[in-house]
Order: sequence, then C-alpha cells, then structure tokens
Amino acid sequence: MAAAGARVVHLLRLLQRAACQCPSHSHTYSQAPGLSPSGKTTDYAFEMAVSTIRYGAGVTKEVGMDLQNMGAKNVCLMTDKNLSQLPPVQTVMDSLVKNGINFKVYDNVRVEPTDTSFMEAIEFAKKGAFDAFLAVGGGSTIDTCKAANLYSSSPDSDFLDYVNAPIGKGKPVTVPLKPLIAVPTTSGTGSETTGVAIFDYEHLKVKTGIASRAIKPTLGLIDPLHTLHMPERVVANSGFDVLCHALESYTALPYHMRSPCPSSPITRPAYQGSNPISDIWAVHALRIVAKYLKRAVRNPDDLEARSNMHLASAFAGIGFGNAGVHLCHGMSYPISGLVKTYKAKDYNVDHPLVPHGLSVVLTSPAVFTFTSQMFPERHLEVAEILGADTRTARRPDAGPVLADTLRKFLFDLNVDDGLAAIGYSKADIPMLVKGTMPQERVTKLAPRPQSEEDLSALFEASMKLY
Repeated sequence: MAAAGARVVHLLRLLQRAACQCPSHSHTYSQAPGLSPSGKTTDYAFEMAVSTIRYGAGVTKEVGMDLQNMGAKNVCLMTDKNLSQLPPVQTVMDSLVKNGINFKVYDNVRVEPTDTSFMEAIEFAKKGAFDAFLAVGGGSTIDTCKAANLYSSSPDSDFLDYVNAPIGKGKPVTVPLKPLIAVPTTSGTGSETTGVAIFDYEHLKVKTGIASRAIKPTLGLIDPLHTLHMPERVVANSGFDVLCHALESYTALPYHMRSPCPSSPITRPAYQGSNPISDIWAVHALRIVAKYLKRAVRNPDDLEARSNMHLASAFAGIGFGNAGVHLCHGMSYPISGLVKTYKAKDYNVDHPLVPHGLSVVLTSPAVFTFTSQMFPERHLEVAEILGADTRTARRPDAGPVLADTLRKFLFDLNVDDGLAAIGYSKADIPMLVKGTMPQERVTKLAPRPQSEEDLSALFEASMKLY
C-alpha cells in the first residue's frame, strides 16, 4: 500500500519536473501555418455561442406554450426508459397535451450513448418528419436529440460526415436545423447550453462526438424541481462533471495561443481555449460547486443546494461550451469506452457503466499536477476556491496543492480509489493511451502539450488516489 503511494508521488514529481514544453518553446501546436485573413497563425478572436436559457422552479410546464409559439405541429419527444416513468416527463407531456401539441415519444435513449444508439434515434427522427425536437433527460438524452435533429435535417449525410476528426470528417454544419428545446434533469453536462454531442464509437472503443454551434438547443428550460429525483451517486458524478468543466476551461490554453487560425469564421471551433468571458462563468460555477455539491449529494431534499448545482451546470456549460475542456475529458473517453464489468451504484442500466463525471474526475489530481507549471496562478486560485489555504503557497506548489485539495474533496464524497477500483490495471495503460490519442479536439487545448509517455504516467498516477 505504502509502496504504491510512493510510486504515485514519484510519478507526479516526474511529471512536474519535466522540461518546459510551453507553446512558445514547443512545436506541438504549430500545425500547418495556413495564414488567416488577419495574417496570423494563431487565433486572434473568440466568440460566445449560448442557447437561450430559462430558469425557475416549475418552468417545465411552459414547454407546450413555447412549442405553440414556435408554430410546432409535430414534435419528437426524446427521453430514456427510466425517466419516461418519472414526474419530469409526465409534466412535459401534460403541458404538450394542454396546449394541443401533437407529439411522438422516443424513449430508447441509451445512458452513455453509442454510434448505434444515435443511429437508431436518427432513424426514428427521419421517419417521423418532425418540425421540432424536445429532449427531457441528462446529457445522454440531450446529445442524442441533437444528433437526431442534425441528421434528420441533413438526410443524405453519412454518419461520419459531422463527427469530429480524426475519427470522422468534421465537416461544418451548413444545413438549417429544427428548433430543439432541452429540459435537463441532471446537474452535470450543461448540454442544454452547448453545441456538442458525445457518444461511444463502438468500432474503436473510444468516445468522440459532434461539435458545432449549429446543433446547440434553441432553448434550455432549467427546472430545479427535476433534481429532486436524482439518486445520491448521480448527483455526485454529475457534479464532478461540472467541477471538471470549470477547472479545465479555466486552465485551458488561451484562445490567442490556439492554432491554426481559422481561414473563415465557420471553421473556428466551438472549443476555442480559455477567454475572458468563459473565465467568469467557470470561476462562478466553481464557487457554487465548492459551496453546494457536498450538501446536494448528502441531502436529497436540500432544494437550495440542488437548485444551485443545476444552475452551476449551466454556468459551467456556458464557460466550457466556448472555451473547451482538456486532459481530464480527453482521458475520460477511453476510461468509459473500455469499461469491463464496473457498474456504478444508483444507475439503473443493463450494461457495464463508468458514469461520465466519474471517468473525468478520477484523473484530475494527476492532470492538474501536470498542467500547473503553465499557469500556476490559476491553479492556485482554483485550489483556494475549493478550500485550500494558499497564503504561503509558491508557484511551484500549485500542482501538489490543487491535487491534494481535489483528493480530499473526492475522499469526502466517497469516490472510488482511482482507476484500479473501477477495474483497470497497469496492463490497460497502453489501450487507455491509444484511446486518448484521437481526442486532439480537447487534448490540444491542454496548456501543456503531452507525449504518449506523459499520458502513460498520468494514467499510472491515477490508478490509486488516496
């Protein structure tokens, strides 16, 4: 036990001491220098794209009126089998019936969707000839609905046309989409605010996604009453997603250091790098997580805590939806994609499952130790927000201070003791690294470039947390 702990400490020290690889001293970021209209090789601008969001206890009952106001005549309502039996979906259907909205229900959404489950939903949407979409659920449902809207609006497109490169072709979306209203029932993904849809690509056993401002919902209805139906571990794991969205977007490579500079605004990625507007949302979301997540997990009736976490999810979504995430998310995709037999508590599913928020947070102590040498002040700032005493901390202490703060936070919330506790061993590291390599849409936003050896060391340091 002690030997394993010493090994982790040794690995983290090695990662910290590694030679400076900041973007100005590294060639990793100097992709093809196709000059932009500004004559620059790195970007010089950022933009904010956010869904309209409406917040309030009971606001779900307005959804029928919203669809009526949009002139919708034939609506596709998407949810999953569990939620279809619960009050959030019933409230939505009551509102649709009351307002005379014709709708069909698709409740076959898979929790942690795959390309197969996306394509089944797309097929349903194509056959239905819908003029509006309505997603009621967590990120899995909202993301599935985004994909169904996109491909039914572009029926001749091949599935991989819009999937992120290098797995897909990453084509820009130029077709008009139908209105999509999202009613989130978890406090985690922030998917109601973003133009991103994530799925498991089964052929390669990795997660990938579609990222385009065009697929973001028209409207997000954030109703805190829905959070009262979330079991304890679902609250915790979705809260960890909020935590990492905020931490990663705030410590991401700044937008003006990202390359290449787009040759046209339509090719500017949704994930642009940290920027002054996203920073505000990320820091504010972190303050809410620090104050309310533990309360929300421990007491299902704490409406104040659960309401605030629901808002924090949207705040962090506004932040990362425009800044992006980096290594915790990039490394999380093979962690969930290669799952063996682990089944998370409180998730009513018939397949092995590492919940997304858990797969993201388990590498966070190692990741932020690694990235801290680039922007140590930011790493110390977030450590302080999460409860660390940083008064005597120096810049070189930033990584260990933040890592220790995160470990304590996770320990207090009964999180599994690292990747080993969810079924992985040192023998799996090459496959985990291989699954991270195609995630360059996010990994290249890390403030510090990483080699395959760096990723191996990060996975090894994440095998055990405490």
